[in-house]
Amino acid sequence: MGAAMRRIHVGNALSAFGLGFTVPYLYVYVAQVRGLGAMTAGLVLAVFAVAALIVLPFAGRAIVRRGPLPVLLVALVTAALGALSLGLASNGTTVLLSAAALGAGQAVMQPALATMIVDCSTSETRSRAFAMQFFLQNLGLGVGGLIGGHLVDTTKVSSFTLLFAIEAAMFLLLAVVMATVRMPRAPRIEGAPSASAKGSWKQLLGNRAMVQLCVLGFVLFFACYGQFESGLAAYGVEAAGISTSALGTALAANTAMIVVAQFAVLKFVERRRRSRVIAAVGIIWSVAWVVAGYAGLGHGSQAMATAAFVSTYALFGLGEAMLSPTVAPLVADLAPTGMAGQYNSAFALVKQLALAVGPAVGGPMGASLHAPYIVTFLLFSLGITYLALRLGRQLTPTQDHPWRARSRVVAQGGTQQEAIAA
Repeated sequence: MGAAMRRIHVGNALSAFGLGFTVPYLYVYVAQVRGLGAMTAGLVLAVFAVAALIVLPFAGRAIVRRGPLPVLLVALVTAALGALSLGLASNGTTVLLSAAALGAGQAVMQPALATMIVDCSTSETRSRAFAMQFFLQNLGLGVGGLIGGHLVDTTKVSSFTLLFAIEAAMFLLLAVVMATVRMPRAPRIEGAPSASAKGSWKQLLGNRAMVQLCVLGFVLFFACYGQFESGLAAYGVEAAGISTSALGTALAANTAMIVVAQFAVLKFVERRRRSRVIAAVGIIWSVAWVVAGYAGLGHGSQAMATAAFVSTYALFGLGEAMLSPTVAPLVADLAPTGMAGQYNSAFALVKQLALAVGPAVGGPMGASLHAPYIVTFLLFSLGITYLALRLGRQLTPTQDHPWRARSRVVAQGGTQQEAIAA
């Protein structure tokens, strides 16, 4: 890694570390500590999603026109102000406005950082770069949440103010680190078309492979990430009798699987077709839903149900570890020259839509319609496999299997252009 990439990875870890301090305790803080009730707490979570949906369509164009670094710095300052004001807010209006600023800043960070990774990597090194990003994000969230859990005290508002102040400080520290980054020109696949910001959304929607990837991405986030803390958690408590501590263990198992497996699966993943890797994730997640079905509907012992439920989260983590070096680099390789910011923002928008719809659909089903819930999301996981294989037919050999292109370059002693032409 070059100096710029090292700073970007440090920045990713810092932002995740800061988020880990507050994300697990946001609902408790608003509803109980500030005494604003469950309705306001629910609105705060909705505001995060709405703010992201509003700003992301504009973020992509800003990244294309201004570059990812200035956009990231504005997002970091906005998020820091939102976090600090949220820690000091004492009424519903202030809490919602602060959550909007924090949510908007966080949402813009994702495509800005992703575009910086694209600009500092090549198509051959991109999978490893995004795998490192995902690893550090999960490690930062886990460590931040662990430390935050020891600092927080539901009887003291000041302890939560401290958490939000730490989060704001991490964002500002990240801004200082990112301000020192010198961005290189983004290396691109030879022969990729160029585009301007004008008409970029129309051009994106005309890219069949990107549209199919967005549909696939929606299903991925809807059927997995959108269920972790809503439908799947409700199903575990209501159908499988999972305790709160066991639910925490399941979430820890998910993070542990990602941290342990990320680089173990990377070499396996980057040597295979991206479309087939995503298809394999659909199969793995289908098995996870079958295991979850046993946990709640299998009439086994409580110990077996708990073990099955924890295994479900671990299997999801294995799939996530396979996706991190696959999907984000594919978005970048589908983008025309100079349009990575637009494509990253579009994919982040799809992700936010899925994360908004997923809990709304899965939460009530997981709590009361146990068998239909499992069957529904089992079918969605199988749909991932179908959509991934269909997407593979729209990709060029280099987009779907960049490792083969690199191997042929090394074997022939030629250029990337020669390998593609061959």
